[in-house]
Amino acid sequence: MAHWIGRFIFLGLCLPAPVLAAPPVPDADGMRMVGSLRLHKDLKDDSLPSFLIGDETVRGTDGRVILRGNAQVRRLDSVVKGDRIDYLQSTGEAEVRGNGLVLRDGNIVRGPHLRYNVDTQQGLIEQPRFWLGGSAGAGRADEAEILSREHMRLKNVRYSGWTGPDPAWHIDSSRVDLYLDENEGVARHGVLYFKGAPILYSPYLSFPLGKDRKSGFLLPTYGTSSNGGLELTTPYYLNLAPNYDATLYPRYLSKRGLLLGTEFRHLSARSHSELFGSYIMRDRQTGDKRWMYSVQHTQTLGKGFSAYLDARKVSDDDYFRDFSSFGLTDAAITYMPSQAMLSWTDNRFLNGSLQFYRYQTLQDSTGSFLAPPYDMLPQLSFTAQRYGWHGLDVVSANTATRFVAPIYHGDAFPDQSGKRLMPNGTRLTSYTSIARPFVLPGAYLTPKVGLHMSQYETEWFSSAPSMTQFAGRPRSQTRVLPIASVDSGLTLERDASLFGNAAVQTLEPRLYYLYVPYRDQSELPVFDTGLATFNFQQAFDENIFSGGWDRIANANQLTVGLTSRWLDAGTGFERLSLSLAQRFYFDRQKVTLSSETPRLDTQSDYLIGARAALTDNFSVYFDGQFDHDTQERNRLSSGVRWTPKRLATVSLSYRYERDVNSYADPYGVLPSGTVPATREQVSLSTQWPLSVRWYGVGRYDYSLAEKRSTQSIVGLEYRGDGGWAARVVMQRYAVSAQKTNTALFLQLELTGLGSLGTNPMSLLTDRVIGYQPVTPPTPEKTVFERYE
Repeated sequence: MAHWIGRFIFLGLCLPAPVLAAPPVPDADGMRMVGSLRLHKDLKDDSLPSFLIGDETVRGTDGRVILRGNAQVRRLDSVVKGDRIDYLQSTGEAEVRGNGLVLRDGNIVRGPHLRYNVDTQQGLIEQPRFWLGGSAGAGRADEAEILSREHMRLKNVRYSGWTGPDPAWHIDSSRVDLYLDENEGVARHGVLYFKGAPILYSPYLSFPLGKDRKSGFLLPTYGTSSNGGLELTTPYYLNLAPNYDATLYPRYLSKRGLLLGTEFRHLSARSHSELFGSYIMRDRQTGDKRWMYSVQHTQTLGKGFSAYLDARKVSDDDYFRDFSSFGLTDAAITYMPSQAMLSWTDNRFLNGSLQFYRYQTLQDSTGSFLAPPYDMLPQLSFTAQRYGWHGLDVVSANTATRFVAPIYHGDAFPDQSGKRLMPNGTRLTSYTSIARPFVLPGAYLTPKVGLHMSQYETEWFSSAPSMTQFAGRPRSQTRVLPIASVDSGLTLERDASLFGNAAVQTLEPRLYYLYVPYRDQSELPVFDTGLATFNFQQAFDENIFSGGWDRIANANQLTVGLTSRWLDAGTGFERLSLSLAQRFYFDRQKVTLSSETPRLDTQSDYLIGARAALTDNFSVYFDGQFDHDTQERNRLSSGVRWTPKRLATVSLSYRYERDVNSYADPYGVLPSGTVPATREQVSLSTQWPLSVRWYGVGRYDYSLAEKRSTQSIVGLEYRGDGGWAARVVMQRYAVSAQKTNTALFLQLELTGLGSLGTNPMSLLTDRVIGYQPVTPPTPEKTVFERYE
């Protein structure tokens, strides 16, 4: 082994060798550019030189070198420091006295006296203090025995993931083994202390040393809800391989029993899979076994082909209402779609897909009946498109779909069980359009013509008692419709001022003319079509119906729109935007859904929109649809938001919609009251500092149409010193038309360890607009954090 002595020699030579993100490109001198750093874990000890440094260097006759004053023994993979180092070159043994330090892979161990062999990487340190580079954890012990490069054993240990002064929590253990390569620490008879009080004991505790995954029990979660009672979940994580893992979720609910859940994930270069399922053998409330599963898989097959699977199902209508953990998100689920798809694209002009859709409809026995949507078994689609082809944009979309109407069999609505409500059928559609855009600075004009062709083969089942109204309708029907439009607009600008600040004001008028001739479509089936919501986007669309266009409205109409914006002159930030649109009809409406009243007016409702950032911290918005004769509102959405500083925000919103459109009853066969007539709701959400450490958080939703609260959230958060935070959150939410659930979340967050209790963070992030965690995220750490 080669050795050099001297303070100046090692400089520039102790950085770890780089690994390249791209193939190296040598320069004229043989040097090469590097993209990242890596650790050397397979170096041969006899090939590594040692660099000895000290204010005073003495070489003995037995080959021992004594270093005094800022003494160091450095190798490419480790550093040893101290006031005095006795180093034996033949064995690599180093004895350090006074301010001893060993640095390896970003991990630091200090002690007043230590012995360490730089060749075998074994040693013993008295009264050590240690810092782990990957996790930023730190602690102290009575003794540290370095058994190998990958294994260090500590005795009578105190450890904390918070490296600042006065950590709020720590773990005491009689023995801790750190397995660095396996990213695992094992503590025997570990006790977790918080503020000096023991709160958790484990005879055997395994924990990760960094952010890498490892098998073991995760911190338990607990809480309470009115539907499930007291809850306790003790997840166990299985790190099966670098590219797949699993988590077991045994969840005990005092009112219902033991619910077993599992999650499996798999990732490869060409695929990604996730599977989740849960099962309870006997629900104490219902006496039934209950379950759910969800499977998602994506697969790249090559040559432009890919596959996708999304399959999900639950045992009964009320599963999410009874077992939802985070409130309204799960409890409001009414449709469970499953999909399998094979798709292909050439990435330029052609793409196609073969899809299978099936739906599970979750009925609410306390509300109104939901007609199940059609299953599509299958749907074959093919699209060809070419933009800028001799100045033309050509698109041809073609679809063939087999629609199968499910028959409801359930206990929620016995009067609808077994009753056929809709026909089955096959639909072939083709829509080919040609557009010629003319684009100039500040102006555009786009004429467009298209031909929509449809072929229907329908099984009306008119002999069924519930389908007699369809008697006499033809099985085969064809519809061919030309569609022509002209879209044009201008963008004008001028210098202006807003609130005393320099601004650029725009004026953006838009005219859209549409012509579609009338075709009688009253006897065509309605598979997946409904009346589209009238808004700024739909006002410039080709059809007032959405979905699969089982109805194409006749049109001879002009839509006029005007938008004006005020932009900051320096930054371009939009401070104010005002929009107005209205549609003018030159022919009366002749094409409708069976449950729809045809329009008689020659003008549409007014569409009005306004958005303003009055300051950098205060913004408002307003969108409305008003009757052109009575000026009564038909749809309105407005809100304000104020965020004066970090962790302080208030949002207030109001939503109203008259005569809500629904796909649920295209044939008008369901009982009256099935489709709600009006929706009206007020929402208030906030996060606000109550003192230096206390923060309040909440949300309240009230349905004016139903005259009840649909959701309320109230919470308190406390941010403590020394790496901890605590929060308590209570949520009450509607799980059905007449039932509510109340849940309580308690959480103690310990920086560097995790959280005890049920984590409400996803709930707060989703429901409280602008919510921010009171504890800032921990910065990523690497083993090079402390490399010298």
